[in-house]
Amino acid sequence: MTSPSVGAVVIGRNEGERLLRCLRSLQGQVQQLVYVDSGSSDGSADAARALGAEVVNLDLSQPFTAARARNAGLAALAQGCEYVQFTDGDCEVDPGWVSTALRFLQAHPKAAVACGRRRERFPAASVFNRLCDAEWDTPLGEAQACGGDALMRAAAVREAGGYRESLIAGEEPELCLRLRRAGWQIWRLDAEMTLHDAQMLRFGQWWQRSRRAGYAFAEGAALHGNAPERHWVAETRRALLWGALLPAAILLAGLIEPYSLFAAFVYPAQLGRLSRRMGHERALFSVLGKFAEASGALEFYWRRWRGQSRGLLEYK
Repeated sequence: MTSPSVGAVVIGRNEGERLLRCLRSLQGQVQQLVYVDSGSSDGSADAARALGAEVVNLDLSQPFTAARARNAGLAALAQGCEYVQFTDGDCEVDPGWVSTALRFLQAHPKAAVACGRRRERFPAASVFNRLCDAEWDTPLGEAQACGGDALMRAAAVREAGGYRESLIAGEEPELCLRLRRAGWQIWRLDAEMTLHDAQMLRFGQWWQRSRRAGYAFAEGAALHGNAPERHWVAETRRALLWGALLPAAILLAGLIEPYSLFAAFVYPAQLGRLSRRMGHERALFSVLGKFAEASGALEFYWRRWRGQSRGLLEYK
């Protein structure tokens, strides 16, 4: 019995040493290595070729999205490639991950996606890196979605139509939703998968990333919110309630009756409630993040009303 063919698709732009670390971590784990470059100016494409990767230069005459890059990498894989490891260029893949995930997918024919533990490489570098590390600590077992790093059945992804290229974020959960509708399963394994280097050291970076999440929530809800899955409807409503509707109502009421401004104490009360469950630090940024998420969601609705699309919201 021949071993299954596994390929890897790595996407990135100007990742420098992080990209080289990523590509080296995949050598020996996969039979075909594809790097999709989206306009790097730091020699990433040449460095990837030197490491034996097939390089795809993304056509930048069209708006860039990570979803477009992943689809371009998938298209470059050989047709006989049965499995594909998708990885962001700022991640290092654990040496045992691909074999672990492959064994799981082979033993579970209904599973289309296997993902494991993604951890932040430098969680102590900033509170924002720590927040990323905590964000990825999700429950094990059958899941609703994966992130940017995962081993997938190539045929299942192709049959689902690949990633939705118009999405500026949240393309993985949206693909997973369509896979689940087709009868496939998504699994998170108790195994080390990747080390991620967020390099998120400033408040402005975190705010921009949170705005992008809010935009993705609203766009995902607009696409699939009326379906039984109610995709990202609750997340969008929470962002709009806490980050836009409630503060606007308090301010308007305060113009009529100044004592109404005391209603703003609902935010410290919410902080206290969340702190009991997730700790003070995460609770504080969860509350603050709703304002950024609401900003992103409102931008989506504004642009949709005007018939406009949006380019990337990058935090690096």
